[in-house]
Amino acid sequence: MHEYSIVQSLLDSCEDHARKNNATKVSKVVVKIGIMSGVEPSLLQTAFDTFKEKTICEEAEFIINIQEVIIRCNSCQERSKIKNLDYSCPRCKSVDIEIIDGEDMFLMHLELE
Repeated sequence: MHEYSIVQSLLDSCEDHARKNNATKVSKVVVKIGIMSGVEPSLLQTAFDTFKEKTICEEAEFIINIQEVIIRCNSCQERSKIKNLDYSCPRCKSVDIEIIDGEDMFLMHLELE
C-alpha cells in the first residue's frame, strides 16, 4: 500500500513548512488527488489518521479534494472535463488530446499555528 509512504512524505513536508514558519502545530492539511493519480482516497485518509499521531499534525483536520481529469484537445483547443476516462474530446471527438490535470496529488493548503 503506497499510501503509507505518501503520508510519510506528506507529514515530513508539513513538518518542514511548520519549522520554516516557526509554527508549533498544523491544524489543517488540504490535498488534491487526481482521479488518475493512483492514490486511493480512503486508504490515504486511514494512513494519515494512523501516522499523524505524535507528530505536529496530530490534531490536524485532513481534507481531500478529488480532481477530475481535465484535457485540452489539440485539434479544436477545447478544454474539457472527461468522465469515464473516455480519452477523446467531447466537442470534436478527436483523440489528439493532452491531459492537463487529474494525474497528480498536491499539497494545496496548510493551516499553521
